[in-house]
Amino acid sequence: MANHKSALKRIRSNETKRLRNKYIHKTTRNAIRDLRATTDKKVAAEQYPVVIALVDKLAKNNIIHKNKASNLKSKLALHVNAL
Repeated sequence: MANHKSALKRIRSNETKRLRNKYIHKTTRNAIRDLRATTDKKVAAEQYPVVIALVDKLAKNNIIHKNKASNLKSKLALHVNAL
């Protein structure tokens, strides 16, 4: 158990950040899933920039690796263009 006030605060802040990261990551995964399930090109073209922005935010905050973000964006672009 932590013995210092700063260590106790660090535990609290880490838990808050963990929950926030988990929420944002899950929201992005759901958005990606919805985009991949879309078969209408017009709807997919509208969703695509929103999903890309979410993926970029995850990479910027080191929730996912930048290369993973790049791979996701590439695959989603291929999917949207193939519709």
